[in-house]
Amino acid sequence: MVESPTSAEVKRNISDLTNIPVRHQQWDGWPASASDDSMTLASSGISYPCHHLTVCRRSSPALTVDQTDECTDVHMVSDSEGDDFEDAPEFGVDESEIFGMGSSSCRKSPMMPENSENEGDALLHFTAEFSRRYGDCHPVFYIGSLEAASQEAFYGKARDRKLLAIYLHNDESVLSNVFCSQMMCADSIVSYLSQNFITWAWDVTKEANKARHFGSVVAQTIRTYKTDQFPLLLIVMGKRTSNEVLNVIQGNTTVDELMMRLMGAMEIFTAQQQEDIKDEDEREAREMVKREQDEAYRLSLEADRKKAIRLSLEQALPPEPKEEGGEPISKLRIRTPSGEFLERRFLGSCKLQVLFDFVASKGYPSDEFKLLTTFPRRNITQLDPAWSLVEAKLFPQETLFLEAKEIGCSPRIILSLACSLLSRVHALKKEQALEDSIALQSPTWSGCDI
Repeated sequence: MVESPTSAEVKRNISDLTNIPVRHQQWDGWPASASDDSMTLASSGISYPCHHLTVCRRSSPALTVDQTDECTDVHMVSDSEGDDFEDAPEFGVDESEIFGMGSSSCRKSPMMPENSENEGDALLHFTAEFSRRYGDCHPVFYIGSLEAASQEAFYGKARDRKLLAIYLHNDESVLSNVFCSQMMCADSIVSYLSQNFITWAWDVTKEANKARHFGSVVAQTIRTYKTDQFPLLLIVMGKRTSNEVLNVIQGNTTVDELMMRLMGAMEIFTAQQQEDIKDEDEREAREMVKREQDEAYRLSLEADRKKAIRLSLEQALPPEPKEEGGEPISKLRIRTPSGEFLERRFLGSCKLQVLFDFVASKGYPSDEFKLLTTFPRRNITQLDPAWSLVEAKLFPQETLFLEAKEIGCSPRIILSLACSLLSRVHALKKEQALEDSIALQSPTWSGCDI
């Protein structure tokens, strides 16, 4: 004779047999007095020697399975005395017979199809089956290859990096149902994993799925651990030269222990992340200084080039004629955008090109600035440069003003800016390619002693 089990123990046993978590169980047949799950069956008011109960999965908007397919009759059997329930296995009675399962028990669908060619499809199936078995409150499983999950976790900006949690499921282990329903579906665990981890999962129940190539860390783990030690949760941290397995958490754990080990891994990761952020900030600061220096050098070269052009134009200008000379002279006064005035005498027979060169020698090239008359307003730069000042009606004197052209109106400026931009983009791509070739080298995995 053993102590009578409680209602809670019965419900947990039913959960193990039917894959219906306790929180999703909907019962029919319990006596009204059995409102407290801590109450023993002997004191709950059930009928002796046999009591009929029915359990179903509680309906959920996310589940489309017909409830009638998930209902199970449960027969509670007592001894003839009616005082305590016997431990049935001691008397050769199968546990499934006690709980009315028999041949009508629902069979598990595989967590993952065998020989699936597409890892993304296999993981979508895994997520759907996990939700069907254990409810919608579970970690967000990364849909994609393990390599892609590693890239997502390890190779972004240092501030955005996360730990990688690799969950390896095995339906042949007696620990799987409890670990999934009580550990992986616990609100605290789900929240902590979602905030700090990229979680990737795989089902190794089938031999074909074990044989898949996932890198040395998963392959070594599958070979090392026995079936009854599954499921496993591997905590992996990315490093510059290798990826390190910080922890391997086996199925025989508790929610508190699991949380402590996750938090311990986060402490190690956070310390490493702070170092990486500091190094990244220093590298970006150096790159910013280099870019500023390069830009300053480019501007200096451009200024030197413009200065050389202005000097060349100034030296090529004809001498300024004297006022008392016998030839017709045009006296021009030109207001600059800064408000200053340029004044010079030209022969009336001088070409407009000489005027344009004079203005350009002062830093106002005709492809960037318009030379305009005051009244009536005329754009002199649109006239034929071969015209004389007399032909252009800039004789004997005229007041002009300079006005900057719109960038869109200058093909030369557009071409210059485009060439400068393309050159800079090409340089940045070369720098990024060099960094990527270093950062994306195939990582090596190093294990830890468990």
